[in-house]
Amino acid sequence: MTTLYNDPAEFAEEQLAGFADLYADRLRGVPGGVISHRGPEPVVAVVVGGGSGHYPAFAGLVGPGFAAGAVVGNIFTSPSATQVYSVAKAADQGRGVILTFGNYAGDVLNFGIAAERLRQEGIDTRIVLVTDDVASSPDRDERRGIAGDFVVFKALGAAAAAGADIDEVERVGRAANDATRTFGVAFSGCTMPGAHDPLFVVPDRHMGVGLGIHGEPGIRDASLVPARDLARMLLDGILADRPDTAGEPAGERVAVLVNGLGTTKYEELFLLWHEIRQLLDGAGLIPVEPEVGELVTSLDMGGCSLTLTWLDDELESTWRADAYAPGYRKHRAAIKELRPAVIGDSSDGETAAPTPSAAAARITPLVATGLAELLAVLGTHEDELGRIDAIAGDGDHGRGMVKGADAAVRATRPLDTAGPGWLLRSAGRAWAAEAGGTSGVLWGAGLEAAGSTLGDTADRYDAADAARAVDAFVHAVLELGQAQVGDKTLIDAAVPFRETLHAALADGEPLDVAWRSAADAAKDAATATAPLAPKKGRARPLADKSIGTPDAGATSFALVVDALSALLTPHPLAERNAR
Repeated sequence: MTTLYNDPAEFAEEQLAGFADLYADRLRGVPGGVISHRGPEPVVAVVVGGGSGHYPAFAGLVGPGFAAGAVVGNIFTSPSATQVYSVAKAADQGRGVILTFGNYAGDVLNFGIAAERLRQEGIDTRIVLVTDDVASSPDRDERRGIAGDFVVFKALGAAAAAGADIDEVERVGRAANDATRTFGVAFSGCTMPGAHDPLFVVPDRHMGVGLGIHGEPGIRDASLVPARDLARMLLDGILADRPDTAGEPAGERVAVLVNGLGTTKYEELFLLWHEIRQLLDGAGLIPVEPEVGELVTSLDMGGCSLTLTWLDDELESTWRADAYAPGYRKHRAAIKELRPAVIGDSSDGETAAPTPSAAAARITPLVATGLAELLAVLGTHEDELGRIDAIAGDGDHGRGMVKGADAAVRATRPLDTAGPGWLLRSAGRAWAAEAGGTSGVLWGAGLEAAGSTLGDTADRYDAADAARAVDAFVHAVLELGQAQVGDKTLIDAAVPFRETLHAALADGEPLDVAWRSAADAAKDAATATAPLAPKKGRARPLADKSIGTPDAGATSFALVVDALSALLTPHPLAERNAR
């Protein structure tokens, strides 16, 4: 288990501070992650990233010949768009930025938002997704990024270090991803800092086949087998999906990575490589500079994976190229004439609160109290939400929601000159910036949309305004998350809540009664997600394991709207014609 920590909620930030201090000769910390000191000539900035818990991915791969920067989120949680923007802005050297990360819903959303913001500022920004996990989906575009991250990141970094322009670097990275396949197994689950139990338990003398790297269990359980049989299982799983080149099977030269997930010992990995090498020979494949060790981990997870990348001359050159990073060195790339990194302005453009109208000022205490109540109920249910999420995900939902709600409350404490719209907009931005992950960006966008709808200058606020704010919240989540009712997400509770609220108000019910009915509908809808199979997010590859357990996002939404219902009785906003 993860034994050393102070406050578990601050684990990611504190370990990163120690890391940045230790390797200050080659990199420096910036808000949201780290960037490399610069060489004598500017290069395309390859910025990698994801959640903490995977060292040496991602911060340990920053340095000459590898990444120019790494964005570091909370444990197993995608970094926020604000963090991505901050690191990429600081890493940019005037030749453009490549953002590269594993294919997870939260990362796609947050890196995508940051990329758009960078482009709006004139910084040429590209995205290269890693989709190497053959077990997670038959569809290449739907696959997760696991240990293949390392190969794709290295190809991008080597191309950038060679002076290629951004079009060429992007092309090389995509080619590396297209040529890369990974298959892995888990022997035991990992334990989050501060937790007493692992995120999942593998039955005795069994292994989880098709693991993820965020503490997810395998796609299915199978009996534990000797190393030679495991080697064959891993290789056969990859060869069944061998890439084609112009309709022809890929060549015979392959980069090989035998990766440990955290507690599988190096001697065990060496033994596994011994068996894999013989099988590669039998399959007519020639390993090129194989790597065996821990390069993309999952805290203290027991497990291992095999990655193969079919090489042409160009990809073999990037695989063999020099690199010098804290967590990986090849031929000790020379460090010459490094200059301290120049930090650009990565502020989020916050503005002072506008003076609210008299009607808006009367609503402000309700919004502030609601945010505080939201934090309280999420704190009470944090462990339960984490437990639900861990069934088929990474177990971070409860902690992420509490972290976001706490940030929202802290961001909205100056109430004397604020209106309800400003409070909700500020709460949304703070939530998304600090919570990270899919839920973080969705709740942040929803709150910000609700605040924009309410505004701060109306001469009256009534039940219809509350309904419009709910509409804006749900619409923003639908648009950004691209989920539908039945996909087993928070939308399954949010849409029934919205529809019931509108129907009750249309029947003439006051807001407090209508809200109570809507909250009950959300609760029933969240419970009804239990038999569904997830179609979005990290739980999708583990759909069968999720069946029988309600969705964590829908459950947390129902808990929040239920807690807020008590605040509307009595309150002027509950009156249909409140002034």
